[in-house]
Amino acid sequence: MKTDDPMYRPIPWMLSARAKLQKLFRIAEWQTTLLWAIVAGVLGALATELFRLALHSLDTALLGQGNGMVALARSLPPWARILTPACGGLIAGLLLEVARRTTVQKATSDYMEAIVLGDGRIPAAQTLARSASSLASIASGGSIGREGSMVQLSALCTSLLGRCFKFPGDRLRLLVACGAAAGLTAAYNAPIAGAFFVAEIVLGSIAMESVGPIIVAAVVANIVMRALPGYQPVYQMPFFPDVAGFEVLLFALLGVLLGGSAALFLRGLRASRAAFGKLRIATPWRLALGGLVVGLISVPMPEVWGNGYSVVNSVLRENWPWQLMVAVLAAKALATLATSGSGAVGGVFTPALFFGCLIGALFGSAAQALLPGATAPPFAYAIVGMGAFLAGATQAPLMAILMIFEMTLNYQVMLPLMASSVVAYFVARSADAGSMYEITVKRREQQTERLRLRTLHVRDLIEPAQTVVQPGTSQAEMGRLFLQHPVKYVYVVDAQSLYLGVVPLKSLTTASGTPGLEARTAGDLLTQDITPIAADMDLGQALQRFLAHRGERLPVVESLDHPVLLGVVAKSRLLTTYVRLSE
Repeated sequence: MKTDDPMYRPIPWMLSARAKLQKLFRIAEWQTTLLWAIVAGVLGALATELFRLALHSLDTALLGQGNGMVALARSLPPWARILTPACGGLIAGLLLEVARRTTVQKATSDYMEAIVLGDGRIPAAQTLARSASSLASIASGGSIGREGSMVQLSALCTSLLGRCFKFPGDRLRLLVACGAAAGLTAAYNAPIAGAFFVAEIVLGSIAMESVGPIIVAAVVANIVMRALPGYQPVYQMPFFPDVAGFEVLLFALLGVLLGGSAALFLRGLRASRAAFGKLRIATPWRLALGGLVVGLISVPMPEVWGNGYSVVNSVLRENWPWQLMVAVLAAKALATLATSGSGAVGGVFTPALFFGCLIGALFGSAAQALLPGATAPPFAYAIVGMGAFLAGATQAPLMAILMIFEMTLNYQVMLPLMASSVVAYFVARSADAGSMYEITVKRREQQTERLRLRTLHVRDLIEPAQTVVQPGTSQAEMGRLFLQHPVKYVYVVDAQSLYLGVVPLKSLTTASGTPGLEARTAGDLLTQDITPIAADMDLGQALQRFLAHRGERLPVVESLDHPVLLGVVAKSRLLTTYVRLSE
């Protein structure tokens, strides 16, 4: 999208008024950042509520039911349960084609990439088309979360705001991060977790310079959402009971189960996307096929429709038979893999909470059957399971712990929740299953690469030295080497390959043009103009040596005490490695 698009041009009087107010009240930059974070919080909450109202209105208008997706599915005959998700997938696929055709080269609609890898600019047309596609998938019963589009729209609003006021790249990225935190907060009523979601997953940092404004935006979004009519928390959490000391071991064991389950879920998502990707059919038909799978599953199991809010609330409040929980869990997993794998736009954050809840409830039921009267009720394990599965799937345990704590507002949950979530995180990480968010995987790869680069020494960058001669080498032989290789020096070594010095090209040229000097050898012309570098020297020290040397290469020896020539190191390769280390 062009940067001079009239849609994003700032209104002159706004910029003038902003400058005058900053000068009049002597507002510092960090203060203006907090003020813009407040605006981002309001916009994020309103964008989230607008998407929620659009979803509710669409279901009510088209299907005549507004009491949740599962209730809607139960109210439809079997043939309608099958066709509705399939038709919704077809429409969603057509909208994705519209989004693809409006894609601007080098622009990304994903807010995470816009914050971490981009300049904070999110294309409006593409994002709106993808959000409409998400709306079609979710409204027709697709087994996917609506939080993805809510957060995306919130980020888009703040991106457009920052572009209107000509924010520089770093401040625009921070403003978009504030919008994303506001959107997640509005979706889940968890301002602290919303802020740490962006900090831990997106930014990969909890530095106060960035987290401060993000927290402000999240808090403001929560206040705005609570002030809107009809507000109520997404999950109706029961009061968490006291947990005996020994029972924490059971919650840790639950963490092992959920960490493994999260890894299996992530691998299933990748396998499903790969399988649908191999189908040689157009995007709309691929999404329609995913919807058809959901429709067929929903005939005997209507609980697979939607993101699972009503099912989770029911499991937390009622005692479900374990056979029913197993059946719903298996059916929901297949439906989610079909919806997400087909390419539907939406989040898997809410389905992750769903799976954690049911697996936790099943574990709690088994624990109660084995140790009757000695364990907490199954719903306690279900609550902890939500956080633990989320920690394993997102690879963000701090965010997951804070989210469940904010949902329960009960300190008793913290000890079992922390034990289970941390264990689940490490189990999933050990399984090397990645994360729900690609940006987390990319950042971890970058961190691993930085750690590897920090251990490098000059020895790791050595290249063969192609211009090595003995002291008795004639000028004619050295001349041929200079003609074959675009270098300014040849390196002179003795019979044991010990470094003696260099013969500069200019010395050879002078000797060749002077009568009586043509018979001189490398030993006669060598100089100590270049001091070699040791193989175990770190990259920073080697860079300092290159700053004092104008050439492209330096000779590398085993050590200064034992100067066996090992090869050369090139300045260009050293600089490239050093830049990657500094990123």
